[in-house]
Amino acid sequence: MPTAMPATHLCWGLDDLSLLLAWEPTGPVRLLAAGEPSALPDPEAEPERCAALARRALPVVEIQTTDGGRLGTSGKRHVDGAMSRGMRYAGHEESRSGDVRRLRVRMSDDATGLLATAVFTLRAGIPVLHAEAQVENTGPQAVGLEYVSSLALSNLACHLPDTERWEDGLSLWLAANPWSGEFRWSEATLAERGLYDVGMVAFGQTGSKNRIAVTSTGSWSSSEHLPMGCLEQPSTGRALLWQIEHNGSWHAELGDRFDDVYLALSGPTDREHQWRRRLAPGESFRTVPVALAMVPEGGFEAAVTAMTAHRRATRRPHPDHDQLPVVFNDFMNSLMGEPSTKALLPLVDAAAAAGAEVFCIDAGWFDPEPPGTVGPGGVPGWWDSVGEWREAASRFPGGLDEVIGRIRGAGMVPGLWLEPEVVGVRSPIAAELPEEAFFRRDGVRVVEWGRHQLDLRHPAARAHLDTVVDRLVRDYGVGYLKLDYNIDIGAGTDGPDGGDSPGDGLLGHNRAYVDWLDGVVDRHPGLVLESCAAGGSRTDHAILSRLPIHSVTDQQDFRLLPAIAAAAPTAVTPEQGAMWAYPLPDHTDADLGTVMVSAMLGRVHLSGRPDLLTEAQLAVVRRALDTYKTYRHFLPTAHPSWPLGLPGWRDDWIALALTAPDDATTLLAVWRREGATENVSIPLPWIPEGTRPRVLFESDSGVDLHWDARAGALRVGIATASAVLVAFDRR
Repeated sequence: MPTAMPATHLCWGLDDLSLLLAWEPTGPVRLLAAGEPSALPDPEAEPERCAALARRALPVVEIQTTDGGRLGTSGKRHVDGAMSRGMRYAGHEESRSGDVRRLRVRMSDDATGLLATAVFTLRAGIPVLHAEAQVENTGPQAVGLEYVSSLALSNLACHLPDTERWEDGLSLWLAANPWSGEFRWSEATLAERGLYDVGMVAFGQTGSKNRIAVTSTGSWSSSEHLPMGCLEQPSTGRALLWQIEHNGSWHAELGDRFDDVYLALSGPTDREHQWRRRLAPGESFRTVPVALAMVPEGGFEAAVTAMTAHRRATRRPHPDHDQLPVVFNDFMNSLMGEPSTKALLPLVDAAAAAGAEVFCIDAGWFDPEPPGTVGPGGVPGWWDSVGEWREAASRFPGGLDEVIGRIRGAGMVPGLWLEPEVVGVRSPIAAELPEEAFFRRDGVRVVEWGRHQLDLRHPAARAHLDTVVDRLVRDYGVGYLKLDYNIDIGAGTDGPDGGDSPGDGLLGHNRAYVDWLDGVVDRHPGLVLESCAAGGSRTDHAILSRLPIHSVTDQQDFRLLPAIAAAAPTAVTPEQGAMWAYPLPDHTDADLGTVMVSAMLGRVHLSGRPDLLTEAQLAVVRRALDTYKTYRHFLPTAHPSWPLGLPGWRDDWIALALTAPDDATTLLAVWRREGATENVSIPLPWIPEGTRPRVLFESDSGVDLHWDARAGALRVGIATASAVLVAFDRR
């Protein structure tokens, strides 16, 4: 009987998070386990445990090719690719730069010449693994790729006690992300989500062949689900939170394999997204990046804290992250896409009086059609003619400069709304640019809701947008651009010669778009670019790592905003997540409390009609913004928590806390909603001894606070449906 060749092990990482990899001469490199170093097995002292982990572990890069498919499994799973199973270790390199460590692990296939490289990155003090992969064709023949994982991690149930089944002992958090109802997290066991131990491993099978799959198709990365999820062991608080850092199609799946659980993350796939890549000799393909936060205790909230640190450490620096100016935008429950000199000038004065520091003119400033004109489908008349981005003389008889000058004279930075990636079918730009500058399928230019989609891989498309942005900055002196995106263009484009798969064409455009964003900020480093995920549905780190401010919702009912505002920090750092505050003349003082507090633990997007408020109402708004300016410097270092649990859509009481890294200061927003009891007890066990609560802001709604220091709980009473902002600090 042949003797099994001994495995080679590599333990790599930092104090907060390490990886254990292994390979044999006759098998691929496998990622056996990840976690805090003390939890990883010692290959010399625990060879049997390591062998058991290796049996279940997947290759560091999962690859499926057209002529190879999968082995040992079937169904819809994206694991056990024949190509990746046939690869062999080809070397690894470790590097360090400051507090960043990187590991590159290479595998190769002699028959095809395919070379796969897994790239893992860690940062000191942050228990988050960043991962991506690259596949290069060094052989003589083209290879058809149909799936390449960014990260494949197995043995996720190995920490469970023998008495606990993985189907019940592991919970999965997922976030539905409907338009105007964003960040709807829910927790359920794997069994409740449809994944069971069916007992077939004892009969020589891999497992159930089932999976829990979450996928996003098309050009909106977060229109149905956030590109995130969290696997938690409730009995211990061990948790694994992931995010896919891509602004287009993505896929995540969990499945069972040899009595354990795996997670596979990727960008677009053939089966789900019409993505294939014909990799010619000498060509390479890079996956979308992903990040994985792993904590041994503290559960979902502790993992979010770690991921928040990762987001801050890996985004592009911008002065807006520290300044956090209050932005007035004339759209939401205000002009609603019908700006004009007559309508804007009173708003400019009122916004400045309230305390706004940026004034952004939203959609419609380019629309020459009469106000109220409605096009096909009930959209504004300008909807299918956008793309040239020049001011409408009929709306601005004295020129847009008149309004811009008024904004600047009031001490505010002027801004404009832009939807850069689309060109209306009636726009002259649709005829001026070449066919290859647009998305096409089977040689036909794609139309969605009266718009064409620019393909930013084409130099003419990029030159057009560069010209537009540079002109707006030069001619108007704008310091703020709100970038919207209101169509989902579908599977993608098959490229100028019809040779791309639609999914690969979309992936190419996605990458070209973020490269274009980088180019804009390189040329205009002081310009603030806002990502509008309300219409754009792109709450992902590919966008958030580049743009400093992110509008998260289009919700127009202030009574529904608290559930969105409180949950937003799960996906967006507080200093980037912008929430509407739209005071209106018919709002009571209690209403204004809800309106203003909903925006005060993030970025304030003031709107509504401050020009029509009474002096008393305006005083409430002004007091809220003056208060906000006293503590906004605190937001870029604070981490979120939810002392009443993540908010349900119809919860009676909602609470969001932001806490300093040393726990010395906590800001707490509390909302009482219609029909709730008058009091609620909020557990705050981390509040230091000797710290007492004080009201930072409320709108004369009858707020009562009682702090029980021994129990670590705050009883909050609010006389009617409203909200209060509370501070815990040593003063």
